[in-house]
Amino acid sequence: MKILLTGASGMVGCNLLEHPAAQKHQWLIPRHADLDLADFGAVYHFVSQQQPDLIIHAAGRVGGIQANMREPVRFLVENLDMGRNVLLAAAQVGIPKLLNIGSSCMYPRNRDAALTEEEVLTGELEPTNEGYALAKIAVARLAEYISREQSSLHYKTIIPCNLYGHHDKFDPRWSHLIPAIIHKLHEAKITGANEVEIWGSGEARREFLYAGDLAGALLGAADRMEELPSFMNIGLGHDYSVNDYYQVAAEVVGFTGKFVHDLTKPVGMNRKLTDVSKAREWGWQASTSLEEGLAKTYEFYLKTIEGV
Repeated sequence: MKILLTGASGMVGCNLLEHPAAQKHQWLIPRHADLDLADFGAVYHFVSQQQPDLIIHAAGRVGGIQANMREPVRFLVENLDMGRNVLLAAAQVGIPKLLNIGSSCMYPRNRDAALTEEEVLTGELEPTNEGYALAKIAVARLAEYISREQSSLHYKTIIPCNLYGHHDKFDPRWSHLIPAIIHKLHEAKITGANEVEIWGSGEARREFLYAGDLAGALLGAADRMEELPSFMNIGLGHDYSVNDYYQVAAEVVGFTGKFVHDLTKPVGMNRKLTDVSKAREWGWQASTSLEEGLAKTYEFYLKTIEGV
């Protein structure tokens, strides 16, 4: 297939292109200088000229709690603009297949049970990343509406849980939990610090999927688009506490100090776990253990990101 991949330089895009199964496809990977996704006319012209068989929309403005709290306007507007432009241009040109990458931030806050795809728009969103979540919900719904109005167009949304792995952002200004942990623990180790701070009690639970596993799921979906539901979670189906992530990462990094908890800092949702029943029925499950994934991520950090 000829596949247009937006966000090819991001973590999802890079892991997709590095996956062994990607080699059988022809990839269109325009840089921002070549294609501004915020410009509908440019997007329409590019899609019309190239006529890809499939679009994987993985581009997005992403960041951790600090970045989302600091710049909610940017996270809402940029993600909404990029998503609507890509989807509407694809539909107007008549591109038959589109795979939109959503986010588990689309789900309501404070749900203890595993989140099913039907729960989107059934409750209050987490305030710390509400702008990002609203944009992701709107774009996912748009994909569903387009397919509803035009049955020949298969526009589906994959909703991954939190991700980590190769090509993650380790800069503390933008990083998510796991790359932030790796960076903090590595800095503590090389400076000889005997303690590392954890925001909150560390009892909040999170589900993190190794990005290489998501890449495999997306490439499998590319071959079987008609079989996918409108929304489908891709995740572990189980979670760990923040303290667990620090403990396992400390073993991987080689940090032997202690942890202290700052109970004044925001921690987001107490739990955010995805129900992966539909993915398992479809025939997919994650294959990388937490220990293996953290080790691979730390190795990548040491080779390419150290000193951020």
